[in-house]
Amino acid sequence: MNRLLFALLIFLCFNCQSQESELKVGAESTEEYLPLLKGQRIALVVNQTSMIGQTHLVDSLFSLGLDIKKVMAPEHGFRGEAPDGEKVNDSKDEKTGIPIVSIYGSNKKPTPEMLADVDVLIFDIQDVGVRFYTFISTMHYVMEAAAENGKKVIVLDRPNPNGMYIDGPVKSDSVNSFVGMHPIPIVHGLTVGELAQMINGEGWLKGGVKADLTVIKMENWDHNATYDLPVKPSPNLPTDNAIALYASLGLFEGTVVSVGRGTDLPFEVIGHPKFGLGSFGFTPKPNAGSKYPPLEGEQCFGQNLSNAGAPREFTLRYLIEYHRALKDSTDFFKDYLTLLAGTPMLKAQIEAGMSEEAIKATWQKDLDAYKAKRKQYLLYKDFE
Repeated sequence: MNRLLFALLIFLCFNCQSQESELKVGAESTEEYLPLLKGQRIALVVNQTSMIGQTHLVDSLFSLGLDIKKVMAPEHGFRGEAPDGEKVNDSKDEKTGIPIVSIYGSNKKPTPEMLADVDVLIFDIQDVGVRFYTFISTMHYVMEAAAENGKKVIVLDRPNPNGMYIDGPVKSDSVNSFVGMHPIPIVHGLTVGELAQMINGEGWLKGGVKADLTVIKMENWDHNATYDLPVKPSPNLPTDNAIALYASLGLFEGTVVSVGRGTDLPFEVIGHPKFGLGSFGFTPKPNAGSKYPPLEGEQCFGQNLSNAGAPREFTLRYLIEYHRALKDSTDFFKDYLTLLAGTPMLKAQIEAGMSEEAIKATWQKDLDAYKAKRKQYLLYKDFE
């Protein structure tokens, strides 16, 4: 106990060194959650973004002598190095010796066996505020498993870099997958802590169960704020610009067009081997972020948006333009588009030649209802 109090004082002193106006993420508010961990057996759902300053949360809590039973690794793994979609294997953390259990692949939800020796699960992962970014699906399954097995959940909140607006179609009840589990728009405008409260409050967990949930809030952040991520959230979102473009360009994953996987500019370029789409050229090749990139080895032509200036908007104009250019020479859409869009309507609307303005008008009623619901779960001042 003395060791824990001493370490807590060190953390508090470290936190006090920063200016009061500086952002303080949930993980840094150790005085709020360390008392909740006394005498508890802990599982950490974390990745490379789970940092307290320059120290990983696992290392910080391990140094306090807390009873950490395991780390549960999501997509991309504990250290965030696995390419998109690649299986994450069970292993052991070399630094601490803590077991690492995969919750990505065939088993995305913690099993009762995984939780048998655990009292509390801590979720601390940086999200990007886009519905098809799968860390929020992992959080859903963690909450659901905890509720079903009588375990507590603590969410350490972090900023949403796209949290200053809301847009896109609200997911239909008829379309469900790991890239779309909740009836929220593509750009949902919530932090993970706020979304966790909505998942619980709206009864979205299987069977309507409720997680025993605690959210550790941030300080000095609101939904008007921009945020430069100190650690890239996944291998193919390496820049703030890519993160800002991700909602719009991510839909191209459901088409024949490359968004730069296998290049130095993932989610900042668009292209296809067919000529006439733009003057910028690139050739996808296997790299650390994508072992088998779409259109591997084929020279693609299109646009370089790396100097777009991190646009804070969701747009269909690129998708509509490329569909118009390629629809007669390719099978442009894949079935995956419906899962990403969360509705079969978007594909039909684009194929029917509807304008972006006309398509967006069809979302408005559902968006208005979502916005009203969202306000119940906000933890921070909303955008203006």
